[in-house]
Amino acid sequence: MTRSTTDEAAAPPLPSPKERRRLREAKSLSEEQVAEAVGVTRATVRSWETGRTSPRGRKRALYAKLLAPDPAPASASASASAPEPKPRPTRASAPATTPQAPAPETAPSLAAPAPDPVPAPTAPAAPATSPAQSTPSAPAAPPPPSEPAPKPKPGTEGKAEAKAGAESGAGAVPEAPRLSPEEAFDALYAHAAPGLVRQTYLLTGRRRLARESVERAFQLAWHRWPEVAVDRDPAGWVRAAAYEYAMSPWHRLRRAHRHPDAPPTEPARRALFEALLDLPPAYRRTLLLYDGIGLDLPETAAETEASTPAAAGRLEVARAALAERLPELAAVGSPAEQSELLHDRLGGLARAEHVPAPAPARKVRTGSEDKARLWTRAAIAFAALLIGATALTLHTAPTHYEPPIAPPERVGGVPPRGGPQKLTAQDLKLQKSLNEQLAHGPERLVPELR
Repeated sequence: MTRSTTDEAAAPPLPSPKERRRLREAKSLSEEQVAEAVGVTRATVRSWETGRTSPRGRKRALYAKLLAPDPAPASASASASAPEPKPRPTRASAPATTPQAPAPETAPSLAAPAPDPVPAPTAPAAPATSPAQSTPSAPAAPPPPSEPAPKPKPGTEGKAEAKAGAESGAGAVPEAPRLSPEEAFDALYAHAAPGLVRQTYLLTGRRRLARESVERAFQLAWHRWPEVAVDRDPAGWVRAAAYEYAMSPWHRLRRAHRHPDAPPTEPARRALFEALLDLPPAYRRTLLLYDGIGLDLPETAAETEASTPAAAGRLEVARAALAERLPELAAVGSPAEQSELLHDRLGGLARAEHVPAPAPARKVRTGSEDKARLWTRAAIAFAALLIGATALTLHTAPTHYEPPIAPPERVGGVPPRGGPQKLTAQDLKLQKSLNEQLAHGPERLVPELR
């Protein structure tokens, strides 16, 4: 039985995979509890949160209902004139057992200052107020008695009322200008690319690899722009792609990226740089995301594809390893002070080092399009070559089986033929002598030799 398109359209929408995990942890639900409530295994829930698969049918409805945020009290919504935006959870709300760090507002961040949010180019802009909710600022003056108002045509009353309500609405927010996909991508690139190159340099210690990773991540983002444009955090999507490319172990086989660049000349920054590169890649990335950029612990765990306790453990081990080589970090007692100090030191190291500027956004976009065009042509050429080779094989192949003719070979070891053999010369001589001699005895007993 096939599923109809109406069933697919009626399926409840689900948040992004990262948001699913955040909502589950916000409700203090474990993967086992969600799996038991929906009726699946724990591995299936983890696959939903990583984005490999998505639920369908009744399980999708149960999963969406389970992750739905709690509704606000009716009294609060009635008394409030406008809904207030939900505050972003800070690291102060993390458990006391996990290392703490100051809020991003109290310390400089490695990323560039956040600009105005870029509207998604694919989603149409909705009006701020509907015609039914708009309130006219002043009553409209009636027409003069001598000139009666024209009677609207049948079927146009609703359009006229909607137009009048939209024009006379009080306090209506003007519609935000819609950006084209190219303009939205360029705005995101100008905002996130410079800071992301510095972050990737701290992660790898290689300037050229940092720039290459950022450009490669933005090329992938432009290739998947319909997905990135509607993401909850487009800069985070690009950052995760850049980090994954930069930490690939295949770069060790390249001669240009086999060894890190020269460390800073200042002793304090040199010690921090060398201690940071001595950490394992997963620990280094966790420390950079939490203490360097200022992400929350659940967001850090989600981006590193680890559980929240595992991310907290990596953070503690990384801080302890740095404290053994940095006396100023070892002198600080509380985890919050350590996080603040590391945030300041990592930001200063990233800003002090000279890293190459990323390429222009237009060049990155055209590079992504050229690469996609090249791979498309290569796939078409390979498919055509495969079809041609198959057709040639079918044309030249025999239609029936012809057994091969075996080459002649000398056969040895065959026994002699049976029966009377050819008489030799001695045998012929004996036969002749017997024929010539007279037989003595009855004639009837004399054999006749022929």
